[in-house]
Order: sequence, then C-alpha cells, then structure tokens
Amino acid sequence: MEELLEIARKVSDKAEIYSLERTVDSVSFENAKLKDIGSSLQSGISLRIIKEGKLGFAFTRNLIDAKEFVQNALDSLRVEADFDLPVTRDLAQLDTYNPAIESLTNTTIVDECNRICEILAPRTSGQINIHAGRTTSRVRLINSNGTDLSSRSSQYYCHTAIMYPGSYSSISRLVVFKGFEKTPDEHLNFILHTYNKSLEEVSPRGGKMKVLFLPDTMYGLIWRLQSATNGKNIYERKSPVSEKLGEEIFDRQLTIYNDPLNDEMPGARSFDDEGTPCQYFPVVENGVLRNFYYDLHYADKLKASPTGHGFRSAMWGGDAITTKPTPSLAHLFIKPGDKSLPELIESIDRGIIIAGVLGAHSGNIPNGDFSMGLSPGLYVEKGEIVGNVKDAMVAGNIYEVMKNVLAIEDTLYPAMMGTFPAILFDGVSVATKS
Repeated sequence: MEELLEIARKVSDKAEIYSLERTVDSVSFENAKLKDIGSSLQSGISLRIIKEGKLGFAFTRNLIDAKEFVQNALDSLRVEADFDLPVTRDLAQLDTYNPAIESLTNTTIVDECNRICEILAPRTSGQINIHAGRTTSRVRLINSNGTDLSSRSSQYYCHTAIMYPGSYSSISRLVVFKGFEKTPDEHLNFILHTYNKSLEEVSPRGGKMKVLFLPDTMYGLIWRLQSATNGKNIYERKSPVSEKLGEEIFDRQLTIYNDPLNDEMPGARSFDDEGTPCQYFPVVENGVLRNFYYDLHYADKLKASPTGHGFRSAMWGGDAITTKPTPSLAHLFIKPGDKSLPELIESIDRGIIIAGVLGAHSGNIPNGDFSMGLSPGLYVEKGEIVGNVKDAMVAGNIYEVMKNVLAIEDTLYPAMMGTFPAILFDGVSVATKS
C-alpha cells in the first residue's frame, strides 16, 4: 500500500488508499434441517485521488500493476471535490476483536443450530429457519497527509425465525456477539410464545390505534430520520428539518444517537472510512433535533466540520471496496425506556404489534412519509395477543407518529440500521381488510 500511495502522490494533489480483508462462514437451516454451509474470502483495495479540484476513484481485488491502477483513478476524474484529507492519530483503543473467533468451527455453529431446533420443534408447528455464522474483517486506511489507521473486528450472529404457514412472515430474533455465544433462552421463549399466541388469523377493523413497533421494524421509521439528517440531503435541500436544529421534532422520550465507540457491540470503530475520528453523536436528544451528519465531501460543501460519518456502505449491503464513502449512521442506537415488552403489550387495549414490514421504501422517504405492509402484524385486545392480521398496512409521517410515544422498552436489540428497543406509539393509522 505504501508503494501505491507514493505513486499516487506524484500524480495528484491528495491520495487515499482503503483496504479490506473479510472472511465469512455461514450456516443455514430450513424447516429445522441443515440446508447449506458456505465460506467466502473477500479482499481488495480502493483508491481515491483529488487533482485540480476533481475526484477520481478506482478499485481492484488483485493489484497487479500499481501504475495502471493509479491511471484508472486519474481517468475517472469527474466529480468536483476539494476537501482536505484528515491527519488522524492517537485514537481511542477499542475492544473489537475476540481471538476465540479463530477457533470457531462450522461444526460448533451447526451444533448450536441443532440445539435451537431441539428446543423449538417440540413446542411449535411452525417451520423453523436459522441463519448463523461468523465474520472477521480488517480495515486499513492511509493517505497522503500521513494518516495510517487500521481496525480489526469479529462477529458471531444467529437469526432464528418461526415461519407462519403458507407465507414468508415470521417471528424472529437476531443475536450478535464478538465471539460465539449460545442464543439466550429468553430470546427463544419470546419467539415461541409470540408465534404460538398469534397463530390464528384474525380480521380486526382498521383505524387509528396503538401500534407497537418491535426492534426489527423500527428501521421503517428510522430510515426517514436518517434521510432527513443526512448532509447530502441537507446540501441538496431535500430535508424537511434543514432549518429545525434545536427544535423539538419528536416526543421528549426519544433520544436517538450514533455511537461507533461503543465496543460492547460488534463493529465498533474509532475512525470512519475516510480517517475522520468517530464520536458519540446525538441526532435527536429528548425529542430535540441536535445534529446533521457529514462525510468529508458534504462537510466541505456546507462549510461544516466533518462528523466522522463517511462510510463505504449501501442501504442493502453491497461491497465496500466498490463503494465510495457517503454520509452514514452506521452505529445507531435509541435510548431504552423503563417498560418490559410484556408490560408494553399489556398496556394495549386495542392495537397492532408490527413484527415485520413489507415495502418499507414506500412513501416519500426524505419527507418522512411511510406506508408499509404488515408481515406479520399481530392484533392485541385487552393486553393479549389474539392472532395475526393479513393484508394490513400502517401509514403516516414520522414527524406526527414519533410525537406520540406512549412507552419505550427497557432493552436494546440488534436490528437493521441499528440497536433499538420496541416502541409503543398512539394514534397510528392502520388499514385492514375489514
């Protein structure tokens, strides 16, 4: 990498090299039986250069000719960019890698999946699907200003689901750790109890009612907030909250923050994919909008300070090597409340639990609008789950819905887009067949 950087420095004003090595071992069970075991190894290098106010980009999985690789980046000089590359040293030391992950075998993972199946299968008629595996990764970033950073991380994950008959809907739970740990009994009991209680199909009338978003479905709302506070959308004037810093936009019970430094969770980072130091970063604090987030490019455009949110990520995953950094809230949390999940359910006189959604992209995302199918939705009466609802939808706008928080769960769970509790909202519009 050092030789490549030296070549790039000679033909550009600024240069940055990002490298990634990642290994993935995965196991999948379908209908409580082993379906597949897979392994993959990914590595590569990407180069960004800035010359005469233009940004060039190139990537490769197999660096054969360094000069040709740099020329590819020069040939792509198109986008206007004149931001400075950071000089970053003396970062916080995080505990992100568990060496025991190296001795974790697929046999051990298969045995754990079999253990889960043996617990669940005698107690439910539903199809049991499990996806589990381990991931290790190493990132290194160097630039022409002398920054040289690296990070190593490990993760074990296990996603357990019980499927409803004749559908792709399920009750599920995900666990993630830095090393192998068995899925806790409380998670398996939640899946079993919730599925068995909701197995009957019901057709309640629609209308405005209490709606409980489980952690796995909170992304349908958070996606809109991420869009509205993204520096790119602030710059392009697509955000409805661009002039609302310091204003109360949500219920005061809601605090939503980004915390890459929290190394209790896998994937913690002390620097982003551009070398900017990461930090604890409140987005909404007690309902008040506190910050917008930027990468180097949009911070420069808006004459703001970069916030450490330049990550090579895409909405539905993707290959980091082939992706340029963009503003990203990659370590998002919602502050927990003081109610257990059973207490939240018991407080619902009539309402819906959203355990899965379809069409989370529907609606005007930058404006906060959403219209999502329930997959599944669980109907609750007098504090009890009475069945699952088919062909139902929930719709609204986050700047109305998230002002009406009744209570927040006291526990956080890993989910899409972050680590969240379940949240109970009031007065949410639900449409059903009835």
